Amino acid sequence: MYRQNNPYKLREVFEMHERCSNCGTKYKIEPSFFYGAMYVSYAVGVAFSVAAFIIAYVFLNATLLASFFTIVGTLIIFMPVIMRLSRNIWINFFFSYKKNSGKA
Repeated sequence: MYRQNNPYKLREVFEMHERCSNCGTKYKIEPSFFYGAMYVSYAVGVAFSVAAFIIAYVFLNATLLASFFTIVGTLIIFMPVIMRLSRNIWINFFFSYKKNSGKA
């Protein structure tokens, strides 16, 4: 889906192929299609934040302030992954992948 497999090459993090190499599905259905992924990104970010809080506060016995900084650090470090994951989830709301037939 993305031109660069590594999400941490930040200059190319948003660059996508125009079409699926397997089935030919056009990824950019309309201008601003992936703006909807911002809503998904919020939910994914909350999930990452909750996981970071539980790991820091419950398992590592960190203070609330340290847990807060852990959440902020987690969101900064995983921003490219969250963005790509959100786009993938968003496009899957509109297309389904059928592995047997090779069509989306």
